[in-house]
Amino acid sequence: MSDLEQEYRLDYFAEEGFERKSCSECGAHFWTLDASRETCGEPPCEEYDFIGDPGFDEEYTLEEMRETFCGFFEERGHGRIDPYPVAASRWRDDVLLTIASITDFQPHVTSGQSPPPANPLVVSQPCIRMQDIDNVGKTGRHTMAFEMGGHHAFNAEEGAGYAYEGEVYWKDQCVEYCMDLLAEVGVPRAAVTLIEDPWTGGGNAGPAFEVIYKGLELATLVFMQFEEDPEGEIELKGDTYSRMDRRIIDTGYGIERWAWMSQGTPTVYEAIYPEMIDFLKDNAGLDYDEREQELVERAAVLAGHMDIDEVEDIEAARSEMAAELGVETEELVALLEPLEDVYAIADHCRTLAYMLGDEIVPSNVGAGYLARMVLRRTKRLVDSVSVDAPLDELVDMQAQRLGYDNRDTIRAMVRSEVEKYQETLERGTRKVRQLAREYADQGEPIPTSEVLELYDSHGVHEDIIAEIAAEFGAEVEIPDDIASRVAERHGSDEVVEAAAERPYADRLGELPDTEKLYYEDQQRIEFEAVVLEVFEREDDRYDVVLDQTMFYPEGGGQPPDHGTLSTDDVTAHVSDVQVVDGVVLHTADADPGKGEFIRGQIDATRRRRLMRHHTATHVVVHSARQVLGEHIRQAGAQKGTDSARIDVQHFESVSREQVREIEHRANDLVRENVPVSQEWPDRHEAEAEHGFDLYQGGIPAGQNIRLIHVADDVQACGGTHVARTGDIGLIKVLGTERIQDGVVRIQFAAGDAAVQATQDTEDALTAAAETLDVSPQEVPETAARFFGEWKERGKTIEDLKEQLAEVRAAGGAGDGEEVEIGDEVAVVQRLDGDMDELRATANALVDEGKVAVLGSGVDGATFVVAAPDGSAVNAGEVVSRLAAKVGGGGGGPPDFAQGGGPDGGALDDALADAPDVLKQVVGA
Repeated sequence: MSDLEQEYRLDYFAEEGFERKSCSECGAHFWTLDASRETCGEPPCEEYDFIGDPGFDEEYTLEEMRETFCGFFEERGHGRIDPYPVAASRWRDDVLLTIASITDFQPHVTSGQSPPPANPLVVSQPCIRMQDIDNVGKTGRHTMAFEMGGHHAFNAEEGAGYAYEGEVYWKDQCVEYCMDLLAEVGVPRAAVTLIEDPWTGGGNAGPAFEVIYKGLELATLVFMQFEEDPEGEIELKGDTYSRMDRRIIDTGYGIERWAWMSQGTPTVYEAIYPEMIDFLKDNAGLDYDEREQELVERAAVLAGHMDIDEVEDIEAARSEMAAELGVETEELVALLEPLEDVYAIADHCRTLAYMLGDEIVPSNVGAGYLARMVLRRTKRLVDSVSVDAPLDELVDMQAQRLGYDNRDTIRAMVRSEVEKYQETLERGTRKVRQLAREYADQGEPIPTSEVLELYDSHGVHEDIIAEIAAEFGAEVEIPDDIASRVAERHGSDEVVEAAAERPYADRLGELPDTEKLYYEDQQRIEFEAVVLEVFEREDDRYDVVLDQTMFYPEGGGQPPDHGTLSTDDVTAHVSDVQVVDGVVLHTADADPGKGEFIRGQIDATRRRRLMRHHTATHVVVHSARQVLGEHIRQAGAQKGTDSARIDVQHFESVSREQVREIEHRANDLVRENVPVSQEWPDRHEAEAEHGFDLYQGGIPAGQNIRLIHVADDVQACGGTHVARTGDIGLIKVLGTERIQDGVVRIQFAAGDAAVQATQDTEDALTAAAETLDVSPQEVPETAARFFGEWKERGKTIEDLKEQLAEVRAAGGAGDGEEVEIGDEVAVVQRLDGDMDELRATANALVDEGKVAVLGSGVDGATFVVAAPDGSAVNAGEVVSRLAAKVGGGGGGPPDFAQGGGPDGGALDDALADAPDVLKQVVGA
């Protein structure tokens, strides 16, 4: 008996008469009420058996199916909760997207730190799984974006100390619920199979059932009850596990698939967004006659065999499907591929609507990159089937259906990304040509790693890569799952750095958590405490642990407090404060003595400046959301004493007018002098009231979280703040810059630091005015005039250089040497000018039909070689040989090349050798 076989033997199965069988095709174990059944029921062991023959008593739309599912469990005591965003990084730091309903409750609830919002509960959770991207459109059932209906129960042993205790329900009740729901919509119980399929993930595991009906998996029932343990007795998928003292019901019902089953349409896509499919087919001109339509519907029944995760060769699988349908593979491909692209467009547009609607901003990192990848893939598909509609309009169709109210911002983001993609694609295509030429010359295939990089970083579609490679005669193999491979590269942007191991870590773990007085009174700067422990460091400083402290430890982008710890005999200066597992360490230059009673004094000026900048950060982000849009989210922050910066997710540069408006709104809030208050509500209550925008500066742990209220702005925050916004004094935005695609940095100063920054700017302006001998108000106009004159002078100089070059060329070799190379004439000349002058002279000589070999002794030795069209001289080869003579290198295409080296003294000798080099190159 396997490790889990007994786990699958439920009392419910025995009571209802289920039998455990082994699939005659794949060998999987499954449970059924049908004594004659031989297969597990899932493709490829069986085909879809509901296309044109719906499996439920009545048809359901997606919305109706969602309500039926949730209503069923509400009637059975489950609390219904609102779905979370698809951006799981809002409340988790280990994943980017919501991939399952259980994601909503990890790690705080599943670990037992926090109670669930209801127990048991039901939710219909929008999810995105990037690993399914290559299957979308092909299998008929895969969608990248989908709603997972989940009913969950959280069980824990009594007295275990978790935020929930006792048994809610377990495996038997879970399976019974599933069978009852199926029966309620008209499914014969004997037609259902439950396949045993253990689940592992995130360090947990448990037995699970895949629920199959008419060839389609409708639900997965997971019983999370094991945790990874090197010494565990249970082995699953190569790892060992032991039992947890918590047991969690983790179910996933595919709401789209249930709707599809009820309608029996050829694919799931016609069932969940039929209007968009009709629009795209009509727009792309996909019109099938009676025979073709019949062939499409017959192919849909076999589409379950096209799963890229299970098929080694997708082309071979397509050929097998064609043979079974009695048509040529080419005809089937020509018929199905445009339709599959249409299905994928509809799905991808829905995915983008979820992503952008939940305020994920396309960028080069994290979830932003995944949004960008999906958008670019969708644009390529739209172009490939000639859909004559802007992509932002198509995404908006899905955003409207999903009920998002930020549709204008969604469309603006899509338009901006399409423009960026066109620019990137032009650069990427040039990169493909370069690689194709390089590997064709080497006689080697283009490596898969290069293909992935072209697709990933340059946005070049696999078809374009293959086409250009063929043009140059280079071999290339495009993976069938290229998109999902690229998505895996960016599956998580989070890097968890291992904390530096402290030599006294064991002793530190024995100490109690430090009481944090700075939350009780953030204005207080003096306190008294007892020294619990002192650890001597290797740098002649000491880490001091107190029973309580007013010193704020570094965190949330806020630097630590500085100050002193004093006894009657010692005054220790504190230069750093850190918190490790609840214990605050004060790094000081002296040992105050273990067990001593100390007086703590905070550096008041530093604390006040940091408090002003921290509260100002909340105010600036709030103002930026008002001006730039509700999609603005914090991507990083750092508060200092002289200034602060806030990085926000935004899809375009911030204009000067927008900066002024942000500054005006921020200072309006300062002048209103509203209170800055804190509270410690239950996590779930806070999320329900304020949403996940709470977590701008990070995700706090624990059942209760600290919220900071500044007017209408509410954020979870652990930092120190002023009492009222008026205490900030003044906010001055110092500037903005795009630090990476999709992220804008806003730098600002607050309070006396803002005054100082303003004065520094005025001083610089005054100094410029004095230099220009004008008033400060006239500096911009004067600077613009001087800059214009400088540019004109530069153009004049360039024109004179070109004229000089033409005169030199017209005068023959001049100081140079004319050399006959076969039927051609080459001019070899030393010309000690800059690179622009060398290029101009070389171009002028080429216009005369001559080969130019020019050398300059300015800054080492520099060569420029140019040859007319049709010349036998390879300029790149000549430069390479000449540059080697002066200790350097160079090269370029046959018609124009440049290079050089550091040995200017060898320049004349190299030029003297140039005639021989030219003859060698031509004769080679």
